[in-house]
Amino acid sequence: MVKTLLNKILSFVVRARYGDLTIDVRYYYRHTYYCQLKQLKYVVKDYVTKEKYKRLSFQGEFAPELQFVLPFAYWHYKNGTLLSTESSKYTRELYFFSPDHQESFETRSNEGNFNFEMPRILYSQDYDIEKWLPVPLKETYANPVYQFEKPILIIANRYNMEWDGPPVSFYSMELLEFIVGKLKNDYTIIYNRPKPHNITMDNSDIYDMDEYEWLARVHPDVILMEDLFKENKGKANNFNHLQLMVYANASKFISIHGGTATLASYFGGTNLILSKKGPEHHFHCFENLYPKFSGAKILHAKTDDEVKNFVEAYFVKR
Repeated sequence: MVKTLLNKILSFVVRARYGDLTIDVRYYYRHTYYCQLKQLKYVVKDYVTKEKYKRLSFQGEFAPELQFVLPFAYWHYKNGTLLSTESSKYTRELYFFSPDHQESFETRSNEGNFNFEMPRILYSQDYDIEKWLPVPLKETYANPVYQFEKPILIIANRYNMEWDGPPVSFYSMELLEFIVGKLKNDYTIIYNRPKPHNITMDNSDIYDMDEYEWLARVHPDVILMEDLFKENKGKANNFNHLQLMVYANASKFISIHGGTATLASYFGGTNLILSKKGPEHHFHCFENLYPKFSGAKILHAKTDDEVKNFVEAYFVKR
């Protein structure tokens, strides 16, 4: 009853402040206010008594975890109030600072995204987040193992179900041919499209592009992240750990929106993100949120042609 009334009040506030909004984004505005109100009950614990009390638990998707949960946990760690964290498997290395981290969940879920104990969830009209600190993943996982003669360029691709339909944003083999052909002489290119058994799955099916065989045949100098994991010279505990180690030594990234792009944005340098549609566009996430993770320069391409233009302008060495 109270929650229903509160939702009506917040909906009125949103409408009064922002006018009529389309249904696909309207509730995110309300969620932002709801998250902010939930944080009010922790004012004394967070700013006055400052005892270790915060138990964070999250079972949502990879992108919102990196965007909002991990920086929130790190803020509590630096604030002296973090007691424990709980998330999906293969996340211990992300929460390296946590005094007690449990990998409790075998799968991620869309329902898990709507955890209003966080200062934001999913998308927001306000990314000026008070209890939020960028996590120094690059400084933590930089290493002497994954270093090469030429600077590293990570191509972080995905080919997944999107919005219960076929893939929308992905680097096709035609586009990969353009990128690799333009850049392989100047960079050590590492191609990364994780297979299902190496990551914690959510509700999106992963499809096969058959690009691994093509890359091995046409561009054998491109290194597959899968092969680096098989060799595991850095003694990574899991595939996510390996990604952190390799990404930490790179400063050039070409990625796809979602968790793929969010992770790449944690490591500075330049990150070209292909995102053809999604609420990220309405909320200007790539301009207002993604640069906060590490100060990286974010380039948002909405089409394949824009990808090519950004590659020519920001990646090709003159």
